[in-house]
Amino acid sequence: MRTLLVATLITIAFFFYGCDDPNERYYMGYSDGYAVGYNTTCEIRRTLVERDFGNEDYARGYADGQSDGSIACNTDKKAGRR
Repeated sequence: MRTLLVATLITIAFFFYGCDDPNERYYMGYSDGYAVGYNTTCEIRRTLVERDFGNEDYARGYADGQSDGSIACNTDKKAGRR
């Protein structure tokens, strides 16, 4: 009985872990895109990111983040922080 309960709990955990939250994927993409945009524009270093472009939410977040990261770098450059 205990083995069945443990197996059921593990199965449920894998089920919920496998379900991607669209907001979570967007923010992961945004974070990755922001880092790439900032680091590339400021010529800091190459950035390793997940690159899950098959996920629509991640790809949309990545594009938004990359744009915002580039803008942030240019703002920092103008302010003399870069």
